[in-house]
Amino acid sequence: MQSVGGESSGCVRAKNPNRKFKDRERKMFISKSNWFLIRIRPLWQMKQNRRLEKKRINRRLEAIGWKVTSYDVSKPLSFYTSHAIEEYPTPSGPADYALVNHGQIIAVVEAKKLTVGPQNVLVQAQRYSKGVEDSSFNFNGFRVPFIYSTNGEIFWFQDVRKPDSRSRKVSGFHTSGALREILEKDIEPCCNWFKINPNRHPRLRPYQIEANDAVEEAICAGKRRLMLAMATGTGKTYTAVSQIYRLMESGLAKRILFLVDRRALAAQAVQAFATFETKPGMKFDQNYEVYSQRFKREDFGEEEKFDFKVLPNNYLTNPQPGHAFVYVCTIQRMRANLFGWQNAFELTDQDVDDESEATREDIPIHAFDVIIADECHRGYTAQEISKWREVLEHFDAIQIGLTATPAAHTTAYFKDIVYRYEYERAVREG
Repeated sequence: MQSVGGESSGCVRAKNPNRKFKDRERKMFISKSNWFLIRIRPLWQMKQNRRLEKKRINRRLEAIGWKVTSYDVSKPLSFYTSHAIEEYPTPSGPADYALVNHGQIIAVVEAKKLTVGPQNVLVQAQRYSKGVEDSSFNFNGFRVPFIYSTNGEIFWFQDVRKPDSRSRKVSGFHTSGALREILEKDIEPCCNWFKINPNRHPRLRPYQIEANDAVEEAICAGKRRLMLAMATGTGKTYTAVSQIYRLMESGLAKRILFLVDRRALAAQAVQAFATFETKPGMKFDQNYEVYSQRFKREDFGEEEKFDFKVLPNNYLTNPQPGHAFVYVCTIQRMRANLFGWQNAFELTDQDVDDESEATREDIPIHAFDVIIADECHRGYTAQEISKWREVLEHFDAIQIGLTATPAAHTTAYFKDIVYRYEYERAVREG
């Protein structure tokens, strides 16, 4: 019976001799399948993300007039006017976009996913700029003057024409015309103008001239955010009007935004431009157009002339190189124009009805060359500080803050206080 039992036992063992092998084989198959899926899923996800990135970027380009098109080897660059050519070939690989203005590639764009900080990939965009062969430009080896790095939401921009140029964050793409305008502007003759024409205005005090000199020196050194800290009562607005005149005369700036946080201050600024003498017998507003938002009679003093010119809407929405003007308005109104009145500051000295005509407009990032923010130290809530910054950050412009007492949020934003005239010195000098 043992043999029977042994046979029986042997039969059981005979049924499963390959069981472990098959289990191991099945596990290996599952493991390989998982490995395959693990490898395939990221590739699919990457392609999907790439499509979404390109879709975001295409929308941003098309919204401001660029025509997005695929690269076509049969078409010469002269065929294109304001086009964004996808996958433009270079020796460093295809540039995601080549931005063409009237037959010339004036910018290249490197697209990156949201999880990658675009600032870190400008190096690749620089390689594309150096590698473009069909170009009449050559700026120290760069064949394209402007480069972008973006994921469709965050944008970094660099003008590579100067060896010491710095990248900067912008809120979006420039229009085709804006890039052409930047390309045709040379800051060196403007800076030479400041040297040839020192500020000798007879009505300015020495410290006001010093402030103007400091601003001009900082701008010519490449600074784009700076601040003047001048004690209350020392003539900040008058100093600013003088500065604006010199910036416009030099050709460095033509479209200037003068921001305040109250309509009464805007009215005072308009009066300052009307009374500032650029030359004997010649007022500022006789040299250049001065526009403002709409005012009410109570915004002016009883003895003040109730007179103002409202900015034509197309000066905001379609800025042109030939425009030369100053626009005075409140930061609340500008925010309403950019983002809608419902998103403006919650706490203002104005009723909502007073700004009911402040409609949202499509204002491009190059609408102004210079922005001067008066009384930029004002105390805001955390939410209001965010809104205050969003207005300034929308524009790709040189920005100058005026304040008597720099606050933490103003120094954090403007960074460089290029000139100080403190209360103690003002008292001492009378």
